[in-house]
Amino acid sequence: MQEDNEKQPPETEHGLADKISGLGQKIIGEVEMIGGILTGDPNTTAEGEFNLEVGDLREDVEEDLEEIESREDQE
Repeated sequence: MQEDNEKQPPETEHGLADKISGLGQKIIGEVEMIGGILTGDPNTTAEGEFNLEVGDLREDVEEDLEEIESREDQE
């Protein structure tokens, strides 16, 4: 039995905060990658490359979500 007072997850707005998080992920990745190269640590370099890719994917997803929302608004 479901309660009427059961909380629904809030609808999130995909905006500046999400873009910053993707950009932030890329910045962290760049710093880690450069740090790994300078110290000769292949694990840190790989971690930086991973974070760069994650940041790119986050930005791509955000752009896709904005495109979908704009299409829905036009309909």
